[in-house]
Amino acid sequence: MTSVDGSPPPLTPAIVGTAGRIRVRRPTRATVAMSLVFGVLLAVTGVGFVMLSGDKVKVGEGILVTVRNFRTMFLAPGATHFTVLQALYDLAVTVGLAVLTTVLGGVVAIVLGLLAAQNLSNRRLSVAIKSVLAFFRAIPTVLWVLIFAIGAGLGSPAAVIGMSFHSISYLVKGYSESFEEIDQGVIEALKAGGARWIQIVWQAILPSSMNPVLSWTFIRFEINFVNAVAMGAAAGAGGIGYSLYWAGSYYFNVHEVGFITYLILAVAIVLELTATRLRSRFRLGT
Repeated sequence: MTSVDGSPPPLTPAIVGTAGRIRVRRPTRATVAMSLVFGVLLAVTGVGFVMLSGDKVKVGEGILVTVRNFRTMFLAPGATHFTVLQALYDLAVTVGLAVLTTVLGGVVAIVLGLLAAQNLSNRRLSVAIKSVLAFFRAIPTVLWVLIFAIGAGLGSPAAVIGMSFHSISYLVKGYSESFEEIDQGVIEALKAGGARWIQIVWQAILPSSMNPVLSWTFIRFEINFVNAVAMGAAAGAGGIGYSLYWAGSYYFNVHEVGFITYLILAVAIVLELTATRLRSRFRLGT
């Protein structure tokens, strides 16, 4: 752009200093810390590649075997050690684990999310809940499941309880942030009109934030389905994940691995389409 007389506009003092030099921002503590972290990771990666011994690895042969297995897996799927009905039953068990975990986590997360929202709760209580759940969220789901598997034994109870811990901490963060986005003026107006806390929640908070709450819940349901597949083998919870574990490790039947993978992929697509339609219908209804 040019000025009225045709000359280029002068550079602002924020960009160019008094001597005509471009100012360079001084690095902050955050940028220095990030640079150090990336530097250490890069150094560790470099040392790992240098120390990696690949004398006995035949890279070319490994690539050919991998391509051959993938071609067999996805172009010639089949079932040998189980029937199609049994596979569908195992798939239903996995979906059931995901549904149960999401429902339990969602109910508890709604209550804790309301208490963790700063516009609805005491600040100290909000910080305490968020801090504790941030610690729970930092622990991977598989570790929670293994912890409860020691106490409750391998099986579906350990998988449900372990996945529920991570689901609750995940959903409380999403729900509380959705509740905090509600206009504070609406809450103050209801309080001025004599509305109690439960009335404010029931008449203003939940109806206004139902769409993001629904979105967070479906996102977590998809994550729980993936976790249920993995926990089927790790915690002995059964389901399609346990069948996949047997097909890929004990039998090493690539055809069965491909068949189970297609089933899991089909369920994932159906879940995504269902979630999209429900969210759009709810949005239109509001």
